[in-house]
Formats: sequence, C-alpha cells, structure tokens
Amino acid sequence: MLPPNFPLISIIIPVYNGGLPFKICLQSLDRYRPSHCSTEVIVVADGCTDGSDTLAKTFGATVLSTTAPGGPARARNIGARQATGDILFFVDADVAIQADTLDQVATLFAQAPDLAAAIGSYDDAPGETNFLSQYKNLFHHYTHQTAQEEASTFWGACGAIRRDVFWTVGGFDENYKKPSIEDIELGYRLKQQGYHIRLCKTLQVKHLKRWQPLSLLRAEFFYRALPWTQLLLSRQQMTNDLNLKIVTRLSIALIFVLFGTLFSALWLRFSLGLAFGIAGLLLGLNWPVYHFFYRHRGLWFALRAVPWHWLYFFYSGTAYALGLVHFYFGLKRPIFSK
Repeated sequence: MLPPNFPLISIIIPVYNGGLPFKICLQSLDRYRPSHCSTEVIVVADGCTDGSDTLAKTFGATVLSTTAPGGPARARNIGARQATGDILFFVDADVAIQADTLDQVATLFAQAPDLAAAIGSYDDAPGETNFLSQYKNLFHHYTHQTAQEEASTFWGACGAIRRDVFWTVGGFDENYKKPSIEDIELGYRLKQQGYHIRLCKTLQVKHLKRWQPLSLLRAEFFYRALPWTQLLLSRQQMTNDLNLKIVTRLSIALIFVLFGTLFSALWLRFSLGLAFGIAGLLLGLNWPVYHFFYRHRGLWFALRAVPWHWLYFFYSGTAYALGLVHFYFGLKRPIFSK
C-alpha cells in the first residue's frame, strides 16, 4: 500500500497525430490510474491535425496545443511547465501502461528520497505482430532487461523524474526538433551533475508502434545513431551499458572486418575461411540475445533476427565513423541537424 499523502504524479504525453495507438494509450491510463495515488494527465498536442487533442479531452486530460510541430522535447517541456506534481512521468503516445505501472512509479520515489529519476522498458509482447516490430521491440526489451540498474541515461517513453531536478538541469533540449535522443542527452546531464537514475526492470509498458524497413532504418540512422555519435564525442562519455556495451562495440568492429574479408575473398581464397571464422565469433559473442529471441519467438524468428542485428552493427559503426571524421577534422557543417 502506498504511503498516505503521496505527492501528485503528473503524467505528460507528447503527441503528434497519434491515431489508434494514442487512443489505446489513453484507455490504459483511464483503466489503470489507481484511486489511492493522485495523478494528473497532461497531453501536449504538438501541431496535431487528426483530432488527437479532442480525443484526449474526452478522457479528461488537460490538453495543451501548439500551432505547429516542434518535436517531443519542446512538447514535454510545455507539459512540465503546466504540471503541478512533484513527480513528472513521461509517457510516449504509442505505449500503453500496465496495471501496476503507476503504483511502481509512486513506490520507487516514496522509498528512495535520493532518487532523481527512474526509467522502465518495453514489455516482451508488443502490440504490432509483424516481424520487424516484434524484433525491434524484443531487442529493446532485452537490452534494458540485461542492463545495469544504476542507469546511465534517461528514457522518454517511460521515464519519471522529480520536477525540481528536471528544471535544475534545464529540462529537455528543445534544439531536437524531431523524435531523437533528447531523452539520452537529458540523462547524460543528470549523471554529470551527480543525480541517480534507476532502471526498474519490472516497470514495463507495451509498445504499439508498427515498424517497416524504411521507417526503422531512417529513424535508427538519422535520428539515433548519428546524433548519439555527436553526443558521445562532444561529451567524451562512453559507458559499458545498454547499447554501448563492450560486446556491442567489439561486434561493430568485427562486422566491418567480416565485410572486408568477404570482399577480399574475390581474390584471396583463404579469406573466405577467415570470414566464416569471424561470422562464428559474431554469433558466439551475441549468443545470449539470439537465444533470447529463440526462447520467446522460436528458431525461425531467431534466424531472421540475426541479419537485422548485424545490420544494426553496420549502420551504428558507419554513423560512428562519420562522426569521428567530422569531429576530428573540425568540419563546420553539422553531420546531424537537431
């Protein structure tokens, strides 16, 4: 049971033409808002043209609207300025909370007065059933579930933070005009100023987004890999956690060696054997995640996941290489425009 008089939790949701996933998000909040935990729901309609703002009002949310899209960073800050709660709980418009989500958020901060922020993860049962959506969601779930509980960053899809801490560090960087790494950047600032962020692995939400090949690659390369590279190089901060684990970095290097040996095999026959050896090493290094895919979705799913996982290593490495060249040669034109 939660302590009496627990401070208000402000649930802040940025949305741009949310469609059916946003409706499911609101339905989950309506269903699972506990009566013993004081909450308010603030929706920031970021230039919506599909009636998402009107829909949110029917669920009793406080709705703030902008005339044109400015990105989730700005929208979350707008919602935070309106919030009256001591805890700001940021939720994406394409996730659904679970029955105990808000109880967990309340309990976390009630029991740990020194805790500045907490993040969760996607569950292992995404709303969309196509392979790519399942793969991406499960990979994210695995990454968070095997990460350190003393988190190295923040996560805007399911992340809570004390309001005074949020404004002490300056909120989200509104220079990010599209969904990008604004939450990661906020987390880095929190850690640099000595605040504690906890990854609560039981704090899970259901992801409702449908991924297709082009949309996934565009988002992953241009709005995550490139800006994250710029952030890492500018902050000189690389932790052995989440997507930056040593195994991941080694796998990125190996994937380029593999491509090089395959190319050289056109002239040097022994290179083909070397390529098979490198491929085996990649499989061995990443066996835990492939076994995770196998346990959750079967052999055929795991086999199909391997090339997508190796493609992830390739575009992550490509982005990092481009970022290094840009950073060390001091090129003036930004490689990624916020």
